[in-house]
Amino acid sequence: MPGIPGRGGPVPKRADQRRRMNKPEVEVEHAPAAAVVVIPEPDSDWHPAALAFYRSLAASGQSVWYEPSDWSVAWYTASLMSVTLADPYAPMVARVQAGFTALMATEGDRRRLRIELERAKAKPTEADGVARLDDYRDRLSG
Repeated sequence: MPGIPGRGGPVPKRADQRRRMNKPEVEVEHAPAAAVVVIPEPDSDWHPAALAFYRSLAASGQSVWYEPSDWSVAWYTASLMSVTLADPYAPMVARVQAGFTALMATEGDRRRLRIELERAKAKPTEADGVARLDDYRDRLSG
């Protein structure tokens, strides 16, 4: 479906790399989110890679938007991934990859949906500030 964000096509540039900012293409509807989101426990029988993937979602920035249904999709995707890793079958691999996209698991997936995650900048320590002041004084004094 051309023109709908998140539906294929080239990965858009990050916002700070775009030359112009266009108005949103569609009006966004808002609804209340779930009051409590419980992350389902992973299956202890999953393949180690599927388990690592599932756990990585909880630590990833996009998970702040996950609702209970998103965690159900994540659980299903990890479960299917575990089966697929044990016995690869092309249609199942495609289904796992579709699950990754639905969960915004890659930067390209997130950019197609106009979502950008930014890492918090490290705060300079007091020792860093002292060292910079000392360097500045040394340069001034010649």
